[in-house]
Amino acid sequence: MVNLNLNSNKVLIISIVLLLVATGSLIFYYNNKVDELNSKILILNNEMVSNLKELKEVLTNDISSLNDNLTYEIDIVDNDLRNFKTQNKKEINTLSDLIDEIEKQTEIQLGELKDELKDIKVKSKDFTAIINDVIQSVVSIGTNKGLGSGVVIDDRGFIVTNYHVVNGASIIRILTYDENVYDATLIGFNDVVDVAVLKVDASLPDLRFGDSDDVLVGERVIALGNPAGLSFTVTEGIVSAVHRTGPNNQEIYLQTDVPINPGNSGGPLVNIESKIIGLNNFKIGGFEGLGFAIESNTVEGIVDDIIAQYLQTQQE
Repeated sequence: MVNLNLNSNKVLIISIVLLLVATGSLIFYYNNKVDELNSKILILNNEMVSNLKELKEVLTNDISSLNDNLTYEIDIVDNDLRNFKTQNKKEINTLSDLIDEIEKQTEIQLGELKDELKDIKVKSKDFTAIINDVIQSVVSIGTNKGLGSGVVIDDRGFIVTNYHVVNGASIIRILTYDENVYDATLIGFNDVVDVAVLKVDASLPDLRFGDSDDVLVGERVIALGNPAGLSFTVTEGIVSAVHRTGPNNQEIYLQTDVPINPGNSGGPLVNIESKIIGLNNFKIGGFEGLGFAIESNTVEGIVDDIIAQYLQTQQE
């Protein structure tokens, strides 16, 4: 009985030992498999990290290269655009300059054509081509003593006339061709030559002096003024003689056959070039066609001195 129990215990112990051995073997096997799996996972993870790094480097390089190429292309396009704008601006400026030059040349040619037309009309005994321009600078002078004529010789409002027209006057007014009336001031005169300069506060169209030394006997001229109060009358004639001696015993007069009547005094004697060559002054009573004008060179010298002194006084 005792022997049977002993054998039973041995079998139990052996069974337990075998079970433990089997269990240990299973655990050892499982642990080995887990280690192998972890090792593979670690290898795969390292490979994945390495691949990701390589992919990142490739992508970074590709993006950088793409960015460089894109920047380069943008720079090229930008430069092309700037060059186009610059070239386009140059072409526009060139075209604008060309248009301006064409306009200038056109204006010059039109001016030359107008001058040629004036010369043709004047040579064909027709002064109408210049009268419309000249008469704008002629003024009618009214004072409390009488009437006379004058001509604007500076667009700042300086007017020349005969001194006897304004001598002793306390009121001087001028009437322009476009019917504007201005109060005038006597700023200087030469009573020996009978020249006076007036000033109005207005900008008026002016005439320029010509060289009376170039005037020829027989040259055709026109006289503008206000004879007998008939404002802005034009008469035509020729120069009969030059350097005539006048009442002041000076050889400073042009003799013309242009009718000179009361009211004409102080008006301009004008040549075909629209230049003042004389200042209408007097006629010899009882004779027709004997009018006299103060030569422009004498008048201009007196006028320049008077205006210069006036401007100097104004500055002081």
